[in-house]
Amino acid sequence: MAAPTVTFESLKAQLAKRQFAPIYLLHGEEGYYIDALVKIFEQILPPEERDFNMYTMYAPEVSADTVMDACRRYPMMSEYQVVILKEAQAINAATLNRLHLYASQPSPTTILVICCRGAVAKAKDLIAEIKKNNGVVFLSEKIKERNALTHINAYIKHKGMNAEQKSLEMLRDYIGTDLSRLYNEIDKLYLILGEKAMITPESIERNIGISKDYNNFELIDALAQKDALKAFNIIEYFRQNSKNNPTVLTVTTIFGYFSDLLTLYFAKDKSEANLMAMVGAKWDIQFVKFKHGMKNYNAYQVIEIISAIRDFDAKSKGVGSRQNEYDLLKDLIFHIISAPGNINF
Repeated sequence: MAAPTVTFESLKAQLAKRQFAPIYLLHGEEGYYIDALVKIFEQILPPEERDFNMYTMYAPEVSADTVMDACRRYPMMSEYQVVILKEAQAINAATLNRLHLYASQPSPTTILVICCRGAVAKAKDLIAEIKKNNGVVFLSEKIKERNALTHINAYIKHKGMNAEQKSLEMLRDYIGTDLSRLYNEIDKLYLILGEKAMITPESIERNIGISKDYNNFELIDALAQKDALKAFNIIEYFRQNSKNNPTVLTVTTIFGYFSDLLTLYFAKDKSEANLMAMVGAKWDIQFVKFKHGMKNYNAYQVIEIISAIRDFDAKSKGVGSRQNEYDLLKDLIFHIISAPGNINF
């Protein structure tokens, strides 16, 4: 039977109960979870025991033998010693893999924590020995874009607050899935607004600096409804505030919307519940933009629009054009709203 998946929450719970494994491998692209767990490991020993029983090493600066020698020492006047090896992603797999020699016979009085922050460890022998000898392998994965809204909402509720749907969309569009930055901004709102507060677009604009009226959420809404004036006003705002409104983020958002819209046209089950599930919409308000889109664009127009977006991507990189990227974006918006849908197969 396969071992249960180790999650961030389950691992935190085990550590809180002081149920320690001899070795932990923390690896993966999402650095937030790894940083948070390392802080917990650094607090396992009481302050008076850390001077002699806490070792923090950096993989590029020490050999595997040095790490293993430290792990084989006995703690001084303490139940455990803690050895934390950071930046293991910066060494090659063969060097990291050498630690499998220690992992095959780990010391019961040592807690070894190996951190590969931002990368998946390729040391197969080490991973196998860790799992074989009651160690823990935690893969820290980035949250998927489609799950971002649910994740953001969950963290806001965890802080004892609530958020309007548009607020969630604004946070996702402008902060994305970088959890460290995302949680920092939500924590900032918590400190300013307090528990039980409602996070509104106005509070985000006031405290984070994201415009409640000129953002990618509003742009998609304008395109879905073919509101040309609103769309062009937003693009002009982006031009004037280019530092906070890169075209690559805007076009990625537009592409994601029309790609999702296209999948809806080819759904066999046209029930609203199924269509909402296909685009990851959890609430009716999230699906409104797709209702507008399906009303205002047919499948041929959407295909043409996706082709135009790809053309924009090439031109923005200097292929066949030297236009300013915001001029290109303005042309793209015009093409989207006026797309005739003349597709030849």
